[in-house]
Amino acid sequence: MRRTTYNHVRVARALAPGALRTDGAVNGITVDRFVNDVYFRSVTFAVHAGAITDGEHAVTIEDSANGTDWVAAAASDLQGSLPTLTDADANTVTEVGYVGPRRYVRMVLTTTDSTTGGYVDAVALLGVQPVKR
Repeated sequence: MRRTTYNHVRVARALAPGALRTDGAVNGITVDRFVNDVYFRSVTFAVHAGAITDGEHAVTIEDSANGTDWVAAAASDLQGSLPTLTDADANTVTEVGYVGPRRYVRMVLTTTDSTTGGYVDAVALLGVQPVKR
């Protein structure tokens, strides 16, 4: 089998699109790292900012051993910086990686100082092999 992203990466929903994000926190969709008898070693969250008119939209990552009890992922388990999106980040994609030990992981988006808000969604890319950058 050729080593292509199609053959070595699985894509999962992480934060549903379409909702206007205003003040408050929204928990993303639980991402299970064990799929079809494969335990994926890493997860990259690709966070897409659409139109953002105001506010700050802060991304955090949580992990869980059982899919029920969630804690903030340790900084040592993250790759890259946790983004805080503003109107300057409209129509961009940022990414943050997770390489921790827990089976379940999710993104949390917390919006503050927003009147009209913005559109933010995300997908999770589950990978088996590390990618050199």
